Amino acid sequence: MALFILRRLIQSLFVLLAVSVVVFFAVYAVGDPIELLVSPEASQAAREAMIARLGLDLPVWQQYTGFLWRALHGDLGTSFVHGIPAIELIVQRIPATFELVIVAIMLTCVIGIPLGLVAGLYRDEYLGRGIMASSVLGFSLPNFWQGMMLILLFAVWLGWLPATGRGDTVTVLGVRLSILTADGWSHLIMPAVNLALANIALVLRLTASGVVEARSQDYVKFARAKGVKPGRIVRRHILRNILIPVVTVIGMEFGSLIAYSTITETVFAWPGMGKLLIDSVYQLDRPVVVAYVMLVTLIFVVINLVVDILYAALDPRVQLVAPAQ
Repeated sequence: MALFILRRLIQSLFVLLAVSVVVFFAVYAVGDPIELLVSPEASQAAREAMIARLGLDLPVWQQYTGFLWRALHGDLGTSFVHGIPAIELIVQRIPATFELVIVAIMLTCVIGIPLGLVAGLYRDEYLGRGIMASSVLGFSLPNFWQGMMLILLFAVWLGWLPATGRGDTVTVLGVRLSILTADGWSHLIMPAVNLALANIALVLRLTASGVVEARSQDYVKFARAKGVKPGRIVRRHILRNILIPVVTVIGMEFGSLIAYSTITETVFAWPGMGKLLIDSVYQLDRPVVVAYVMLVTLIFVVINLVVDILYAALDPRVQLVAPAQ
């Protein structure tokens, strides 16, 4: 176990280094932030002073090595637009994004697993076929289009839910939360559903295929031959065996939802990290863009490591370290 974790940590450092190189040079090759930060009427001296203050007068490779050295000390740069550390700006938006992602994961589990179970148990009936056919919509319809249709239906036509924003929040231990207010929930429902739809379809189909495979196993046939009630067979024999891959996928999708929340947060004007990223791209706020990508990459790395360890704990047959040859 310790050797596996050490090996993964070393791999993760190389991943972070590679991502930092690609993102830094890609972002710094696009546009000139000085054009947005300095008034067109400003003098050449004022422009040059701003360029020097931001460190943009240095060669790109020197800017990168400086960024890398500061990153090793926990400094991912200062926002060109807001004038505060980029990581501080992102941390302020993390609660909103995590609220959205956690509720989306909850919806994925509460809706996707039961529907997948029904689809697998009634695979050859109209009910199962209808559920599987409808799950295709979760994959095929673009995320931004789903969001706009939700706004059109529930905010414009029916007027049941607000279209944008986060709503009222309360502060708990210095963290602003909207899930503790009714107004916050009314703002959260639509973006959370929009973010969860594709994952509901994924978990639904994964669960259904797992149920079909489990029903063909000898231990399920033997339990059925012994006269065990169908409900007990589902709970004790089928669900327990299909939850391992489902839990693995859901855990890995947590990181994906953080990355994909960018579209949802933009459509619903949800003030999370994804919305901050889009705003920073438009404003050419390079430090914020780089810091966001590095932070999301780190989240992916940590989640993948935790999922691998949990997978081994749930299924003793899985070995984290290959046996000696």
